[in-house]
Amino acid sequence: MIRRPRSIAPRADPPEGRGGQPPEAPRAQPPEAPRAQPPAPPGTQGGSAIGDAGGPSAPTPPRAPAADLDSVRPTPAAPAAVPPSPALVQASAVPSWVLRVVTTSAATLAFAGVVWLGFWLLFRLPMVTFAVAVAVLLTALTAPIATRLRRAGAPAALAALGGVLVLLAALGGIVSLVGFRAASTLQDLTRPLAAGIDRIRVWAIEGPLSLDAQQVAEVRNQIVGRLYDAAPTPGAGAQLALLVLAALVLIVFLVFFLLKDGDRMWRWLLERVPARQRARVDGAGRAAWGTLTSYVRGVIVVALIDAIGIGAALLLLDVPLWLSLTLLTFLGAFVPIVGATVSGVVAVLVTLVTNGVADAVIVAIVVLVVQQLEGNVLQPLIMGRALSLHPIVILLGVTAGGLAAGVAGALLAVPMLAVAYRIIEYLRTHPATPEEVEAPAVPVAAG
Repeated sequence: MIRRPRSIAPRADPPEGRGGQPPEAPRAQPPEAPRAQPPAPPGTQGGSAIGDAGGPSAPTPPRAPAADLDSVRPTPAAPAAVPPSPALVQASAVPSWVLRVVTTSAATLAFAGVVWLGFWLLFRLPMVTFAVAVAVLLTALTAPIATRLRRAGAPAALAALGGVLVLLAALGGIVSLVGFRAASTLQDLTRPLAAGIDRIRVWAIEGPLSLDAQQVAEVRNQIVGRLYDAAPTPGAGAQLALLVLAALVLIVFLVFFLLKDGDRMWRWLLERVPARQRARVDGAGRAAWGTLTSYVRGVIVVALIDAIGIGAALLLLDVPLWLSLTLLTFLGAFVPIVGATVSGVVAVLVTLVTNGVADAVIVAIVVLVVQQLEGNVLQPLIMGRALSLHPIVILLGVTAGGLAAGVAGALLAVPMLAVAYRIIEYLRTHPATPEEVEAPAVPVAAG
């Protein structure tokens, strides 16, 4: 058995091109010798794989120069990074949705505070607030007249004066023909109403209900007491007449200037709005004005139809206070649902006392038919989208307005809700775009 020597000397490299195989790299190389590289494929820049002698040859790579350690300069150390402040670290750790919720809540609270302050100021000056609101409604009613006069070539002041004169003529004719006579008999409604309530009290006690007499009497006394309190005394009536006259003068002047300078007032307001939101505010104002105009026209037509229908039935039945009840029906139609219901109940009670049960039943049927015709046919046909509110919303709005500002609040609650709903819907369906940077001019009093 032949033992293998402990150390084997490196074998000599075979000659290049022997046997058609590439030369084998030595196992141990001196430090200065370059490391052997594998042969490059044919056709590359490292040389051809076929030598001149016909055998394969290995390309010799360029020899890398030895690194001079003394000539290498040390790289300067990078400055130490400044650690972020704890506040920034804590702020960056807050989720984005939390920031959005906080921002939205703060904006909502600020807006609610501004709205509350505005309503507080309005309720502090009820006469001025009511006059301005009625003036805006009457301006929406007479704006088409002023617009047609302007298109015919009349100056702005003359067109506004024409609209005011038409309004005064209409109101004057209604007041002179119906108002004074009806107002003189409105106070006479308290006695028939009280008598009608007494008959209902007797029926509730002695009829099939068999209610407690003391409780029914307490309810009756409260209702009758409020009816007599609502009827003004001569002194209070004179004071109320003076206040109404002053309010009418203020309303007439407001209507004139709104018809004359409404477009300039609107442009002045638009100039105070940021340019990016100006087009949206302009469109929302147009939509709100159109809704208010449609509402005022529609509610007047509906009120006239209600008053004519119920008044004709009362006249045919020869109810003594038919004219006062007709006027009450006309005014009650300006308060949707609640006003028509109250005026219908009053008409039935008065007819029950003056004409008996049979006529009262006929009047009740006529009132129900007219109200159903109003709610299902007239309002959708005449008012259209101007009053696209659910009856629950209308009822709650009228109740809240009546509790907050009495009869004036009940009258103005529905148009305010309709306008607010139209503005919100317009802003929802017309989101802001970066291109909205121009402010167009808008005639406010356009019909």
